[in-house]
Amino acid sequence: MPAPPRALIFDLDGTLLNTLEDLADSGNAALAGLGLPRHPVDAFRLFVGLGVAELVLRMLPEDRRDKATLARAEKLLVAEYQERWKLKTRPYPGIPEMLEALRQASLPICVLSNKPQDYTDLTVREFFPGFPFTRVRGARPEVPHKPHPASALALAGELGLAPGSIAFVGDSATDMKTARGAGMLPVGVLWGFRDEAELTGNGALHLLSAPADLLPLFGCPPQSKS
Repeated sequence: MPAPPRALIFDLDGTLLNTLEDLADSGNAALAGLGLPRHPVDAFRLFVGLGVAELVLRMLPEDRRDKATLARAEKLLVAEYQERWKLKTRPYPGIPEMLEALRQASLPICVLSNKPQDYTDLTVREFFPGFPFTRVRGARPEVPHKPHPASALALAGELGLAPGSIAFVGDSATDMKTARGAGMLPVGVLWGFRDEAELTGNGALHLLSAPADLLPLFGCPPQSKS
């Protein structure tokens, strides 16, 4: 039996936090400001995951993706999200308890998101106050976004661990590709923005139906039923 992983890297949106409605409301408000049609909330499940610029590109009609409209839409989206980022966002059920069980096991726990660094820091502080994440990394201009493995590999270096000893936990193809590219263990969650077919099709080796399902991979005791 292989040794359990020695550390974890979590995606943020769709994995630890359900941010979908705040992102969708912000995107739709930006579209309304441009006089463009809005999308159902569920459509944003496929728009998000590769950073702000890609979100803006995907939500705009194909005939309105000129440079000027993209720039204006991104500015509007950022402004709208500043007003909405925590209105409906919440940790998924079971996430705080799962994180606490991992903390008690003395495992290094990191966050790696394509959300801009300032908002990654802000949301982690707001929704996981005081939780001792080892590293929190968002999108930064000097580092390629996921699924490029550079940011994941940099975290492995900072932790002083071989990439193969780290589990990468996420809800999308982007996360599974990041894990595989970095040589980490790809773990997919089924409560997030994307579906099982996407996760398995992009290399997930474990699928989690609930946060507590992660704990046995690390030899943690099962959580008691309340």
